[in-house]
Parts: sequence; C-alpha cells; structure tokens
Amino acid sequence: MGQYLSLIPISEGTKVNWINYRTGLKYLKFRMDVNDLSGIITIEISHPEKDIRMQILEQLQEYALLLETEVGEKWTWDDEFMDEFGRPTIRIYTEISPVNILNKDDWPKLISFFKPRIIGLHNFWSSAQYNFEKFKYV
Repeated sequence: MGQYLSLIPISEGTKVNWINYRTGLKYLKFRMDVNDLSGIITIEISHPEKDIRMQILEQLQEYALLLETEVGEKWTWDDEFMDEFGRPTIRIYTEISPVNILNKDDWPKLISFFKPRIIGLHNFWSSAQYNFEKFKYV
C-alpha cells in the first residue's frame, strides 16, 4: 500500500513523500500509521519542554479552522498523549477502524481515508507554516 501513498501529487504539481513529510520544525511532525486494527494520521508536537509544546499547540489552535477546512473535518486534539517511548506528546489526529493493512481488501478504504487528508494537511501547512518560524530553532 505504501507504493500508492508514498508520492502523492499536491497542488503545486510536485510530489510529497508522506512517509517522511518534512515540516521544517524538529518537534512538529506529520505521521501516518496503519496496522492490523486501524489507520491514523497525526500532527505530533514532541518538544521535551512542556511550555514550548503548549506554545506550539496554542499556535496550531489559532489555525484550527483552516486545518478543519483543508482536511474537511474536525480532528481530535489530545494534549496528554504519551508516545511509544513514554514521552509526553501532543497529538492532533483522525483515524479509521476497523481496517487491516494485511488485508488487501481494506487497501481501497485506507487509500480513500489517507489521500484526501494528507493532501488537505499539506495545503494547511503550505498556508500556516510561516507562522511557526519562531519555533524553528527551539
């Protein structure tokens, strides 16, 4: 399935590598994950300092309407998530379940789930990224 989503053309006519999307900010990542239970797309804020995580979250909250408009729906905002290494992380996400990456019959559902959202997320970031420059070197 990765071959179908790895390089998706975006509005500028170029292709984006969604497996390793670069926001330009070390502690702000866009991630996709899929397993034998669900698929998820997230915005993750993982700065080790809580104050900076919260500042980035507040900046994202200022652009929540733009995010919703671009992805076509409201996402879940979780400011108390612990990542797989036990580090505090803020997540903004949406998911689909039940789906199984190992079941090829689920691939059309997964592609239909991920594709419009990653294009919308890219469009969101294309508009909002310049307002996050102050976090580039923190």
